[in-house]
Amino acid sequence: MPVLVMKFGGTSVATLDRIKRAAKRVGVEVARGYDVIVIVSAMSGKTNELVGWVNETSPLFDAREYDAVVSSGENITAGLMALTLQEMDVPARSWQGWQVPLKTTSAHSAARIEDIPPDNLNAKFAEGMRVAVVAGFQGISPEGRITTLGRGGSDTTAVAFAAAFGAERCDIYTDVDGVYTTDPRICEKARKMDKIAFEEMLELASLGAKVLQTRSVELAMRYGVRLRVLSSFEEQSDHAGTLVCAEEDIMESNVVSGVAFSRDEAKMTLISVADRPGIAAAIFGPLSEAGVNVDMIVQNISEEGRTDMTFSCPTNEVMRAEKAMNDAKDRGEINFHDLVADEGVAKVSVVGIGMRSHAGVAAKMFNALHSEGINIKVITTSEIKISVLIDRKYMELAVQALHDAFELEKAS
Repeated sequence: MPVLVMKFGGTSVATLDRIKRAAKRVGVEVARGYDVIVIVSAMSGKTNELVGWVNETSPLFDAREYDAVVSSGENITAGLMALTLQEMDVPARSWQGWQVPLKTTSAHSAARIEDIPPDNLNAKFAEGMRVAVVAGFQGISPEGRITTLGRGGSDTTAVAFAAAFGAERCDIYTDVDGVYTTDPRICEKARKMDKIAFEEMLELASLGAKVLQTRSVELAMRYGVRLRVLSSFEEQSDHAGTLVCAEEDIMESNVVSGVAFSRDEAKMTLISVADRPGIAAAIFGPLSEAGVNVDMIVQNISEEGRTDMTFSCPTNEVMRAEKAMNDAKDRGEINFHDLVADEGVAKVSVVGIGMRSHAGVAAKMFNALHSEGINIKVITTSEIKISVLIDRKYMELAVQALHDAFELEKAS
């Protein structure tokens, strides 16, 4: 029988009533003739509670025990979902990550999936099981310890299972009814898209859109897994939600597909750095070693052998970045006059595969921001995106202005 993967996020399984609602959706797909692999998250709020208990018990915790504790929320949901399906006379069984097994690296709390042998589940499907309810977010290390994939890892689990079992599709059920041109809470004209290309979704996810975890989109693009994002709370239909698919599956799309934003950005500038070969490596090497996630990078024009180097990073990594730079200065690896951090900025980006073949996108974006009196501090571009740093107080205005400028409320 064909295989379908269905993933239910925390809000979709937050209560027993919501688990029953999700189980009914699974039952519909079973009735259509699918063998279904259901990936479940912990009930809404449960993982945060478990993390809090770990931190309260042991602030300098053993990462192996951290994973043992925080992965337990998914086990509870998986068991409850399987029981609910059994009450509906649907042959179902719950599976923890180690039982499948979902094999991962040994990087506790940030493990990466290495392999999902299908033999165990396929044997049970052959015996009459119709639904395998798998605890998301977790796996097993080569040492035989429970591992977790990082927050949002259940999306990655779902896509990995879809790839491993050759699933017809991977449906991601969440609390939104699809992927929008931007956040509808900021722009009331935001439009739900019927389809979006993998590359566009990957850019939107990495630039701040919270609909899908970035790693899950990367995995889907690599293995050609068709993703569908839809709401657990809307009426079920074949045309619901947004399909994330290959570019060639989209007949025609807008030049710009969406506007993404990230509030919690900081702009850091090293003033008067020696302009010499290897200076970039001397700066960004220590930042990488300190775990600072550097994004936008701009180097000013050199004057008399000195230059300014500007980069952006998340606001919660500013102190780490400052320490890394000052330590490197103390070691004599770099020399700079001052380090200035501006924590009052936001990143706003426009994304679209149509930008590859259309000129004038940057000019339209900059004119839209200029017309609203918004000053641009930093600009970076790629083949299908343009990102700018602006004052955070103008972020919502910028999103609305760009959405209007590119007429994203209109379908292609």
